Formats: sequence, structure tokens, C-alpha cells
Amino acid sequence: MLTVSHLNKSFPGLDVLEDFSLTVPRNGFTALVGPSGCGKSTFFDVLTGVENKDRGEILWLGQSMANLGKNAAYMQQKDLLLPWLSLLDNALLPTRINGEDFRESKEKALAYFQRLGLGGFEGYTPQKVSGGMRQRCALVRTLMFEKELVLLDEPLSALDAITRRSLQSMLLLLQSEFKKTILMITHDVEEALLLADEVLVLTQLPMRIQERFVPSMPKPRKGSDPELIQIKEHIMEELQGELKDEPL
Repeated sequence: MLTVSHLNKSFPGLDVLEDFSLTVPRNGFTALVGPSGCGKSTFFDVLTGVENKDRGEILWLGQSMANLGKNAAYMQQKDLLLPWLSLLDNALLPTRINGEDFRESKEKALAYFQRLGLGGFEGYTPQKVSGGMRQRCALVRTLMFEKELVLLDEPLSALDAITRRSLQSMLLLLQSEFKKTILMITHDVEEALLLADEVLVLTQLPMRIQERFVPSMPKPRKGSDPELIQIKEHIMEELQGELKDEPL
């Protein structure tokens, strides 16, 4: 279980996180949605150790730690693949960094490539494949870190709508097949409702949890489901209200 308790983070003249708390159950999938500039990215920066927290506690599986840098895999909206390496070599970077057995790691990566629809493209460089394929490769690389906890920062936002929808099913595999615990940031309310067990709606700064939604239908879900449509409309109204209240 991931537990964040009474987290605080401020910059000169700006309080971003103030007494912020949340819990993500083990093998759970929690999504954070909120208006732009509400502090979501700063929150992830604190979790990963890019920024130091001012106060509060971060616990993973009951163990308190300064940050999650060594205990979580992190997938961002940009694939960050190295253009001079093949897709396979990009995926194998975590194992090279950690000094793991190359043959065993390569076999594991090849199995992931097959499972995620990249079979036959292992030798291609990133510029020779589509954005969706690059992001699938980034997902393989994330799995190769072999961390139970995965942080997703808008991982599909740079993709077109059709590719994005197909890759949403890939993200579901992180939880259903690979047994990961997932915390995701997204601006796409429907995406959050399709993927997450719990959707937390955030306020403007200082960031806090305004509402919590737990869709009742099992996954995979459809955006046309009346319950999801109703929740989506409600969340959109709340977020628009936050934007109206933002000072000019």
C-alpha cells in the first residue's frame, strides 16, 4: 500500500501542497484529475525525489521513506527513448543500469514485446515507428524496472485519440496481469474513469482532494456507460468551477 500523509510543499510565495494525504491500496489503480497548475506535477516531483518535501510522510508497504525514487517505476508523457538505440535496447536500459543478467533480461523483454504487440519491431529505432509503438516500448521499459509501484504522468496525452484508446487497454494490463500498484495523473476525465478503481478530483492551489469517485462497474469499461457519463459530467462541472474561481 502507498500512503502519503500530511504532505507539504511550498515555494517562495506559493503553497502547492498543504496537509495533502492519500492512500493507494496494493494492486490498486488510483487516478488524479484536476485543473492545470493545481500541483499534480509538483506532487509527483516530491514523490520521485526531484523536489524535497517540506513536511509529511511517504510510506510504501508500511516503510517510511524520503521519496519513492528507488521504489517506483515512472512513466511520463514523453517516451524519452534514446534515438540511437533500437527499441529493444531502449527497453533493456533499466537492466543494464542495474547490472542484471543480460540474457535473462533480453528474454523477458522479448516476451513483453510480444505481449504488447511489438513483436518483430525489436531492431527498429524510435524514429522509424509510430508514437503509439514508442509509448508501448516505454511501457516495456517501465516493466523492466520490476517495481511493484508504478507512477504514470499523463502517459498517453501525446497520442491521437484512436491510438490512445488502444493503449488504455495496455495500461490496464499493468494492474490485471502484471499486478502493479498504480498512481496516475491525467487531464482526461474519461480516461481516469475507464482505467482507475478510484478517481480523486483535485482543487486549485494549494492542492487538496475535493471529491472521490469509485465507479461500480467492472473493468474493462465503456465510456458510453450511463454511470460513467454522469460522473464525468459532474467532474467536468467541478473542474470548470475551479477554473472560474481561479484569480486573474
